[in-house]
Amino acid sequence: MRRLALPVLAVALALMAGSASSAAPAKGLVCPNRASWEKLANRIQAPVYCPAWLPDPLVGTIGNRWNNINSVSPDRSYLESFVWQETGGGAAGGELHVNLRGYPGRTTIPTCIAVDTVDGKTRRSKVPCFADPRGIVRAPGIAATMYTVNQDADQWHVLLAWRRGGSLYTLSEHVAPPLDFDKVVAYLKRELNALVLIMPTA
Repeated sequence: MRRLALPVLAVALALMAGSASSAAPAKGLVCPNRASWEKLANRIQAPVYCPAWLPDPLVGTIGNRWNNINSVSPDRSYLESFVWQETGGGAAGGELHVNLRGYPGRTTIPTCIAVDTVDGKTRRSKVPCFADPRGIVRAPGIAATMYTVNQDADQWHVLLAWRRGGSLYTLSEHVAPPLDFDKVVAYLKRELNALVLIMPTA
């Protein structure tokens, strides 16, 4: 994972900004670099959700400096990951990490492999990739279930999952300094309200 340095004051101010209105719906939603998301939608021949708002300094453009994972699997499922990481102390230290996934043509929760080592013995077991549901979060056209025990790239994240048109979609964010659980949930609500649905054009 890349480590990126930013001016400490700018990041600290950005993290504090909007705390009182984190869950407020965005107005005049604009997908940043819409063409990058249309390219993804065309590649998988399915709708995708573009994040019109991510916590500063992240910008939801596929292929930019914050987009550390841009992956499409043979089954057309995708993972777009955006991360900022800072090793400094104080308000600027920590990580912001947001994942967006889509599973075209399937609505069931995927299965992951959990690896546990006890007394030197390693055991692998199949587990749901998203577990421990904690209620529903709503946004226009979306009723997402919140999950707090997640696997793989969504481990240590709070995750929202919803279904649209026979496909499963997820949005997750890492619980890590400078954010606590409540702040991550507030950010996720704002992010969910700021999703722009992008349809394939070719």
